[in-house]
Amino acid sequence: MHITGSCHCGAIRYEAEADPARVALCHCTDCQVLSGSAWRASVRVDAADFRVTGTPKVYVKTADSGTRRGQAFCGECGSGLYAFTPADPRVYAIRLGSVDQRADLPPRSQIWCDSAIPWALDVRGLPASPGQ
Repeated sequence: MHITGSCHCGAIRYEAEADPARVALCHCTDCQVLSGSAWRASVRVDAADFRVTGTPKVYVKTADSGTRRGQAFCGECGSGLYAFTPADPRVYAIRLGSVDQRADLPPRSQIWCDSAIPWALDVRGLPASPGQ
């Protein structure tokens, strides 16, 4: 599936070929803090199928395991865009919120569920409103 996306202010744009089966939610505590949410949704794409216009800033986080992960974001508006392994950038995890076609990419799996905030695993029972 061809996808496009950008940061909130439009300074950084991208396009990629994505397999909808590679959409996942991550419940790890790093994703919770870095996204400012209960989880982070992303779609993994191969580097050969990913093109970026603009220059994001990159924050490199070292995990408890020692693995380093680059977190790319817009230096103007702060939108999170993607993550990658700096030493071996063969796969990019594009942040689903920045994808124009995000409604067509439902998550197919969840990881780090041991770290999940319990209420985040099911929000169907919450009152819902079409706007604010």
